Amino acid sequence: MKSLLRRASLKTGLTLAALALAGGSWAQSFPQRPVTLMVPYPAGGVSDVIARTVNTVLGKHLGQPVVVENLGGVSGAIAAQKTLSAPADGYLLFQGSPNELILSPLANAAVKFKSEDFRLLQMISVAPLAVIARADLPVSNGDELAAYAARMAREGRPLTYASVGPGSFYHFMGEHMSHTLGVPMTHVPYKGAAPAFTDLMGGQVDIFITVFGKAQLEMAQQGRLKFVATLSEERLEGLKQVPTLRESRALKDFSYKIWTGYFVRKDTPEPVVQVLYKALTATLSDPAVRAGLEAQSQQVSRPLSLQEAAQAYTDGTAQFRALAKTIQLQPQ
Repeated sequence: MKSLLRRASLKTGLTLAALALAGGSWAQSFPQRPVTLMVPYPAGGVSDVIARTVNTVLGKHLGQPVVVENLGGVSGAIAAQKTLSAPADGYLLFQGSPNELILSPLANAAVKFKSEDFRLLQMISVAPLAVIARADLPVSNGDELAAYAARMAREGRPLTYASVGPGSFYHFMGEHMSHTLGVPMTHVPYKGAAPAFTDLMGGQVDIFITVFGKAQLEMAQQGRLKFVATLSEERLEGLKQVPTLRESRALKDFSYKIWTGYFVRKDTPEPVVQVLYKALTATLSDPAVRAGLEAQSQQVSRPLSLQEAAQAYTDGTAQFRALAKTIQLQPQ
């Protein structure tokens, strides 16, 4: 018996040693080819701009090019599912947020993955949100928006709001606003922010509760769309003339923001995770990356440890699942 135990112990020790050596070798060899950065929306939106601000510097830290791939549809769930269908080898990095990975599975019955199928490696930025409207919408603050929505509902022409698809964060915000105001509003889904803004400027949809960047600020300056209010706690630098919803009576508790981070499949080997995490953290500290993100109205995140990132993702999942219950959202 003792002999058998010694042999078993020796075998286990050799196995663990082999795994450790393999892990070390894996970490030293990864990556050996270009890494794909999956963006779950079409080119031209804020998410795409973030990726193209990050990818070149990230590639320098990884020692291999980082190629951006855009794949829109189903509130980002198509790109998320493609990430899960690829090997868990670190060569497909997903740029995501609560929008695609937490909310989409709650609202869309066709989405079969769970938030827990992904692992957050690092946050990159936190984005303020605003209610952006067609240029001729006759409102300029939260209370006027509430009154207009109520009048349109009484007339049988509910206020329309854009999103990047059913179950998206922006869909949640629209449904939450409708629930808060107690008036019906009509959801108009798009495959991404770029086509949503095109229709907003064309007057085909009334409002879009969304993140924004330099392009949208320029469109507002040109009179092509209108910033009605922000969802921030205080007025934003560079948008001091735009009130917050917290300043209104009807929507005084309507304050939200959304973050963007980088994910891999949860079963990605730890040595690969460590390589990606180190490169992402270094990228986050790069002055050019920070300046590029700030130019898009992004608030650059402080670097998180892997443990902090895991906790932030867990907390975010719990928060939005609770919100889904509050607005009685049912998968469709």
